[in-house]
Amino acid sequence: MEQFKPMLFTCMKKYSKEQFVKDVVSGIIVAIIALPLSIALALASGVGPEPGLYTAIVAGFLISFFGGSTVQIAGPTAAFATIVAGIIATDGMDGLIIATIMAGIILILLGVFKAGALIKFIPYTITTGFTAGIAVTILIGQFKDFFGMDFHGEKPIETMDKLKLFFVNIDTINWQAVLVGVVCLAVLIIWPKFFTKVPASIIAVFVGIFMVKGLGLNVNTIGTLYPDLKAGLPSISVPHFSLGVIKNEMPNAFTIAILAAIESLLSAVVADGMVNSKHRSNQELIGQGIGNIGSVLFGGIPATGAIARTAANIKNGGRTPIAGMVHSITLLIILVVLMPYAKFIPMPCIAAILFQVAYNMCQWRPFVRLIKYAPKSDIIVLVLTFVLTIVFDLVVAIEWGMIVACILFIKRMSEETHVSGWTYQKDDEEFVDDLRPVKKEIRVYEITGPLFFGVSDALAESINVKDFTKVLVMRMRSVPAIDITALRALRDLVERAEKKGVTVVFSHVNEQPRQMMERADFIKLVGEENFQPNIDAALDRAEEILWLK
Repeated sequence: MEQFKPMLFTCMKKYSKEQFVKDVVSGIIVAIIALPLSIALALASGVGPEPGLYTAIVAGFLISFFGGSTVQIAGPTAAFATIVAGIIATDGMDGLIIATIMAGIILILLGVFKAGALIKFIPYTITTGFTAGIAVTILIGQFKDFFGMDFHGEKPIETMDKLKLFFVNIDTINWQAVLVGVVCLAVLIIWPKFFTKVPASIIAVFVGIFMVKGLGLNVNTIGTLYPDLKAGLPSISVPHFSLGVIKNEMPNAFTIAILAAIESLLSAVVADGMVNSKHRSNQELIGQGIGNIGSVLFGGIPATGAIARTAANIKNGGRTPIAGMVHSITLLIILVVLMPYAKFIPMPCIAAILFQVAYNMCQWRPFVRLIKYAPKSDIIVLVLTFVLTIVFDLVVAIEWGMIVACILFIKRMSEETHVSGWTYQKDDEEFVDDLRPVKKEIRVYEITGPLFFGVSDALAESINVKDFTKVLVMRMRSVPAIDITALRALRDLVERAEKKGVTVVFSHVNEQPRQMMERADFIKLVGEENFQPNIDAALDRAEEILWLK
């Protein structure tokens, strides 16, 4: 049961005062980093700035408390921005809450049923493709605010619609907004090269506010777009549940759950490498589920482990979940005391922060490397997932990415399976293999590779029973696995052979195929005596059958 124990309880066994001080300091620093990011990601998700902080506070605390990583920092992330924006635009906040609660339940069930290791079966090409696609959607989504444009009341949801409106309204560019955005972006890029103690995003926020207020620039701020911005604790939000809404939100729930699982476990793996630890994947999924349910019930949005904030926590000395809990408490204090001042933050500054987020998550180097060196089938999956994420959405991208990946994998595996017969010098002579004579009435076939539905036809097409054949020897030492379709094809082969008076003998059947054959009564059909441990024993059995005939 150790794998279902929150990492917090394990860390407390050897906790020291020195580590507590380091965790507190790290938690405060990470909270300062998370403040502008949480607001920016909330705005990118189509909600106000407050839900971003609610998410970092509630989900961040719960995931640190119940999670399976020692150093994971959770909160709103860029991966969810387009998904959340789409759900809110079509189904409202109630739809998002219901979808996220369902996603939380799915995550908890995945953890309970020990599915943490199954996430590794999502192909790397798909995760790279949709991550790069999400980065592009975030980038395009921030064009309006970065360039200070006027879309004349239109609020597009789809990425391609946003891009279209950008070009249609390009004459409305506010060059003062562009100036603020460029300066803030320059601060984000240059500041970390010289100063590492103070987060660049905080400096960019102060520079942006100074430019707009000090120079009197005509640039939209958070207060302009969200005049009702207020401080205070979040209140519980209980949506209206109905069977129709639950059914409608099921695809969104699965998307949120899978994405949260992938991103949080990837972040935990990266963190393990940085601190030489090992997270509990199933407990982490349970923590993510609890955190997401708590987040949306208190006015937040979906959350997951954030790699950048987790890395910052590690670099500043955080080594236990206490750091993540301190990060949440610090943000709570900021929410209560300083939230009204967030209205002065310029929108181009928020856009610049999200530009940097998009760049950091786009993984363009791995993307280009895959294009150069990966097999064509992997490149197809990569590009397809990337394009579908941008043109449609993440749900479509993952669905079709997995479908195409599976089809191409089946094709590739089918090409690795071969059925070949031993070559005889002449049909009226004996053939010598490994200095052993094999009578012409005995035909030996080697099967190499897994036998599954994709290659079942090869058994009928490749195995040729001649008129003088009396025994077929099927050498299966290189068959690691078999499915029911291929087993059915073998059964058909045996039945056809019996009608022609031919006996089939199997050599070196491995564990999984043999178990399948036993459950399907295939061994009883063929005869236990016709299953031999190696080719020599199989040939001895074949000669015995010839003598009996």
